[in-house]
Amino acid sequence: MHTSALFGFLAAAATAVLAVPQPDHRPNPHKAAVKCPLIFDGRIKSRTPVTDFDSASTSLFNPDNVKSSNLKWSQIIKFPEGEKWSRFDNRRHKPLEVTISDESVFKTQYGFRRAGLIFAGDTNTGSPASKGVKTLHFSVRQDSKRPLNLTHEYLNIWHETSDWSANQFNFQTGTINGQEGKLPKNTTLQVYYSKGNEPLRNVTKAVSNNNAGEGQYQFGILKKPTGTDDVVNKGYQESWIDEGQIYGGIFIEDSAGGSISL
Repeated sequence: MHTSALFGFLAAAATAVLAVPQPDHRPNPHKAAVKCPLIFDGRIKSRTPVTDFDSASTSLFNPDNVKSSNLKWSQIIKFPEGEKWSRFDNRRHKPLEVTISDESVFKTQYGFRRAGLIFAGDTNTGSPASKGVKTLHFSVRQDSKRPLNLTHEYLNIWHETSDWSANQFNFQTGTINGQEGKLPKNTTLQVYYSKGNEPLRNVTKAVSNNNAGEGQYQFGILKKPTGTDDVVNKGYQESWIDEGQIYGGIFIEDSAGGSISL
C-alpha cells in the first residue's frame, strides 16, 4: 500500500489550526469538497451524542479499542464547545477531542497512557484502506485547557501492523525518545499541509514507505513515559493527567489515478 498523508498541522509549534469559527446557522465559507471516493469517513455529525461512540451500531469507530477496559469512549471523547470547523468539515460536522488520564492504560501497557480510535471496518487484515493508493486526511489542534506535556513523546496518528510489532508511520510531537534536534522533513510519506483553511500543498516529495504487514489506523493520543528504555511497560508518568487533542476532518479517500482532495 502506498499512502499519502495529509496533515493539517504546524510541526514546529506542535499545534494545528482548524477553520475560522462561524456561527452555527451559517455554512463554513472555507469548506473544501471531498473529490475522491471515500474509504472511511470519521467526520462527526453535529447532532451525534457522545454515547454513540460506545456501541458498534452507532459509532463510526471501533467501540472496544484502543483504550482502557475500565473506561467507555463516552468518558474519553469530548465535544469542544465553540470549536472551529476544519477545511473538509461543514455545519453538519463537529470536531472531537480524545483525552487521556491516569486511567488510560491499555491492557498491561503500564508505561503508556493511550486512547486511539480505529475506523469501524478497518480490519486488522484485509482492510480496504490497506490496498492501492489511499490518502489519509485529518486536522489537529491542541486544547489550551488540556495541554500536552511536551517533555514526553506523543503519537497522535499512527498505523500499526497487524501483528502489533511496529508502526508503518507515526505523526508525533513532543520530545522524541533518542532523537535530538529537529525532525527531518522528508521521512517516509508524502505530506500535504495547510494552515487554517488554505488549500493543501505538498511539503515533501513522495518517498518510499514500507507498509507491509497491513494493520489499522489509530487517531488519538499515545503518551510515552520518560526515564526508561522499556517504554511499553514502565517509566515515569506524572499523576493527575488531564490532556487532550482535538481532531476534525478525519477520513480516508481512494487516490487511485492520483486523485487527492486539496
